[in-house]
Amino acid sequence: MIKKTHAFLFLFMLPLLQSCTFSQTFNKAKLDSFFVALNTHDQSMGSITISVNGVLVYQNAIGYTQINKGLKTLSTIKTEYRIGSISKMFTGTMVLQLIDEGKLDLETPLATFFPQLPNAGKITIAEMLDHRSGLHNFTSDSLFIRYMTTPKSEAEMIAIFAKQKPDFEPDEKFEYCNTNFVLLGYIIEKLTGKTYAQELKKRITSKIGLADTYYGAKINPSKNEAYSYKYAGQWMPIPETDMSIPGGAGAIVSTSTDLVKFIYALFAGKLISQKSLELMKTMNGQYGMAMYTMLFSDKKGYGHGGDIDGFHSELFYLPQEKLAIAYTCNGMRIPIHNIMVDAIRIYFNKPYTIPEFK
Repeated sequence: MIKKTHAFLFLFMLPLLQSCTFSQTFNKAKLDSFFVALNTHDQSMGSITISVNGVLVYQNAIGYTQINKGLKTLSTIKTEYRIGSISKMFTGTMVLQLIDEGKLDLETPLATFFPQLPNAGKITIAEMLDHRSGLHNFTSDSLFIRYMTTPKSEAEMIAIFAKQKPDFEPDEKFEYCNTNFVLLGYIIEKLTGKTYAQELKKRITSKIGLADTYYGAKINPSKNEAYSYKYAGQWMPIPETDMSIPGGAGAIVSTSTDLVKFIYALFAGKLISQKSLELMKTMNGQYGMAMYTMLFSDKKGYGHGGDIDGFHSELFYLPQEKLAIAYTCNGMRIPIHNIMVDAIRIYFNKPYTIPEFK
């Protein structure tokens, strides 16, 4: 969503790694060693989960959830992270559920809910899901950093959006825009009469048993929530965006385990109709409806990435292999996608040499 001790012996690294596996069809030791290397050289802090056919086959956690002077709390596979724009997949799923229920239509104009917004009469729900609305991306605005840590109501956010000129005419092109999904989150609330958090629980998390996924608030380490950090010779804390602001575009907290359960349930038809799933999978330019594609060597995956306040995450499902993979992290020095690609390469026993990170 929003842009954006070095040398331990292996013996002392073991407590930092929480891993388990239910399959011996891949080189688990090599995958473990890859995460040991990331951790030893302060390249990342986070949690990874891989599942095949809905069964967990690999989990691992590295680094810390909290670094406060002498206090360091180790990450585990139960650590909860802000997942940024992966929230858009949850929002898109709920919007398509409402369409499946006949309570909304892809061609419904934005003006039905927010007539005061620019081009509202011409922008459709479909164009918002596809990032083709032309609305200005509010997180790209220079003013955003001034209010990002301050609570905002729906009315206040709509007032901000109403002042921003469109970047292009509806459906003219694709351009990623967080404004689209904040508005879609508000539309879910208007159609249901419930808060986004309540609908998330009712429509997704309770439905498929995601115990560690919810609408975020101020970070609370007593709930296994991680703080986020940037590296400047050591891990330094990053300020928190107030979660009233990103809403349906990026306010969800989750674990890598819950994320793979979610995407597997989505592709298994447990959340939306097959017709709606095909809409999500159909790329209109660079993006489908709340989802995009990514190639992992010769394998095609569907999913989403997320960035907010130094948290980074990626979630993808490879239909041909029936493999779901998620990595959630709270500190990153190398691109998260590199970690995902390398983990998949190791999982499928492709030639790979673990970097020395000199």
